Amino acid sequence: MSTLQIGLAIAGGLVLAGVVAHGAWTSRRSLPRQADPQVPRVEPEAGPIEPVFDPDLDPQGGAFPLPAIEKKPLMDSLIDVIAPITLDGPVSGDAVLAALPATRRVGSKPFAVEGLNEVTQQWELPHVGQRYGVLQAGIQLANRSGALNEIEYSEFVVTTQAFADVVGGTPEFPEMLDEVARARELDNFASAHDAQLGFTLRARNAAWSPGYVHQCAARLGFVPGAIAGRMVLPAAVPGQPPLLGLAFDSQAALSEDLDQSALRELSLSLDVAQVDRSEHPFARMREVAESLAATMDGLLTDDNGQPLSTEALDQIGAELEKLYDTLDARELSAGSTLARRLFS
Repeated sequence: MSTLQIGLAIAGGLVLAGVVAHGAWTSRRSLPRQADPQVPRVEPEAGPIEPVFDPDLDPQGGAFPLPAIEKKPLMDSLIDVIAPITLDGPVSGDAVLAALPATRRVGSKPFAVEGLNEVTQQWELPHVGQRYGVLQAGIQLANRSGALNEIEYSEFVVTTQAFADVVGGTPEFPEMLDEVARARELDNFASAHDAQLGFTLRARNAAWSPGYVHQCAARLGFVPGAIAGRMVLPAAVPGQPPLLGLAFDSQAALSEDLDQSALRELSLSLDVAQVDRSEHPFARMREVAESLAATMDGLLTDDNGQPLSTEALDQIGAELEKLYDTLDARELSAGSTLARRLFS
């Protein structure tokens, strides 16, 4: 074999090796980012979660204070129609519970009955073994399904009367037209002040596997939700709604091979009215979004795919402060029992 032939053979071999190496590099680059195998994978829970969570420090380095837990009756004239029920005599909690209708909704609105405990003299949901001298039935004026209408009010009257007949009571109903007008006004207010924020994080280059997303989010305090493809950042107080939600494609989350499923975007959400202002949820949302973007090589955008600048985020934060003030003035503070009921 001549020197020229040997040289050509060597060159051809190098070209072939380069093609193989490039193919392997391209194939590897196209694979979604994987979770660190040294870190245990957290599996989703089978049911709803009520985690205990120690809050992280805020961006300024101070600890977020724990919000006070409200201890109020379920019903409130601010957002409920309340019908007092005068009883022939005290009734047991057992009898009240047995007389309640099978469903706790009338139309699209929550329905409830409370009793004045003879011992504590506090209004409460009926309990076995307790006695009540007065009862009251209520239906919510508005929620995210809309305002209480005439048909729902009429159904409320029928349901309450049937219950009162069983327990030996006489209900007194407010004027329907007045309550329906109140419901419309409250619904108009709620519709104009209902904020649900969403950020989208999009992969700049390599896609992510579900395991990689779980691992990165878990480092920031997120835990798996009850639904595939959803994680939540728990509130500081156990049992309260989560501060933030994180979601990605549920089909990818249910894939048999999670390492091969490719995700190119995930979403962060904040239901403003559900979370106490004192937990600084928007500051947490920004901190989480920026941290994930840096860790996962992602681009932070709005729902329309437009990049979110620092100035835009600052403006959103300023508008939220005004919204919080408005809700406070209406006695529907974000995170309060009444706000969580109205904005649900």
